[in-house]
Parts: sequence; C-alpha cells; structure tokens
Amino acid sequence: MQRHITFCIQQFGIHPSEIDESKEKIDEQVDEIRDLAKNKKVVAIGEIGLDYHWETDKKELQRYAFLEQIKLANEFDLPIAIHSRDAIMDTIDILKNEVKPTKKGILHCCQLNKDLVKTGLEEGFFISFAGAITFKNCKNADEIISMVPDDRILIETDSPYLSPEPNRGKRNDSRNVKYIAEKIANVKGKGLEEIAKITYENARKIYNI
Repeated sequence: MQRHITFCIQQFGIHPSEIDESKEKIDEQVDEIRDLAKNKKVVAIGEIGLDYHWETDKKELQRYAFLEQIKLANEFDLPIAIHSRDAIMDTIDILKNEVKPTKKGILHCCQLNKDLVKTGLEEGFFISFAGAITFKNCKNADEIISMVPDDRILIETDSPYLSPEPNRGKRNDSRNVKYIAEKIANVKGKGLEEIAKITYENARKIYNI
C-alpha cells in the first residue's frame, strides 16, 4: 500500500503493482484504507489504477482493486490519483463506462497519449506532467501540453524516477520540478512564475487545501 505525505496531508491507495492475490485480500486492504481515510488529513485516494508494464498476470485483480477504490473515494467524497501504464484502453473504459469518480482527480504522471488525455479532460480530471515531457525523444510533448487548459494542469516529480533533462538518469527530487514547469511555460508562451502559480492553485483546488 502506497503512502504519500506532503505538508501534513496524506493520500492512501493500493498501487496496481502492490495488489494482493485474491479479491478477498483486496477487500481487506480496501477496508484498511477506509479506516485511514477517516482522518481529516487524507485528501485523496491514490495512487490507484492499472499497470500492464510490470504486472501482466493480474489484470482482472487490478481492475477489481481500481473499481473498489473508486467506490471508496466516492464514499468519502475524495479525489483519486490514477496510475496508468501501458493500460490506456482499459483505463479509458473504466473512466467512461464503469464507476464514475464523483470528485474526479488526477491522471498522475500522465502517459502522453492523446486519447487518454482527451478522455481525462472530458471526465473532469486534472493532467499531471512529469519529467518525460522534457526528454529529447519525446515527440508529442508539445501537442499534449497544448491540449490541457491552464485550469487542469499539474506538475510533479514522480521522485525518485523520471528526472527531467538536464538531469535525466539521475535520482529525481523536488529541485527538478522547475524544468517541467519551464517546458510547459515555453510551450504555452507564459512565464515560469505564472506556470508555478497556476499549478500551485490547481493543486490546492483538487486537494481542497
């Protein structure tokens, strides 16, 4: 179970790479998160979602855990933080046709896929960009960034992974988030401070802080 703590706020969720071996065990994990979510410092349920890159043998259990945690988020009126890797079509299907998240949430470290971003925006989600948008071999970053309106854009490190250029390959930390903001500022024709303010206010909005 993944736990993130920043400035005394928290989010809890079963990451798709950490789900258990049966629905009964997953239900136990969800009940544990339900108890944790009663704390007023909990601002979201996440990371939750699908990962078919590393976890190829438990797809149905991943879907089950994802859906049960969306229901849990709805129970507490909390947003969700979605992890989706190499599972774009199933993620889209769940967001459009399965349980609807009432408080919406964030496509965390969003894969640069037009269909996924389009669906996320249509369903009311925020799109969070990490270091990948700065990579020299990332051909569609500008197009994807341009798709996302200012009031739906977020930035993140995904630390310790995905260090942006010029520090690609090194351990990532929050000092590098400026390079992600700079990339977005250049694409949108805005100043760095303006992007910093926009993304800061968007984070406050989605987490209700």
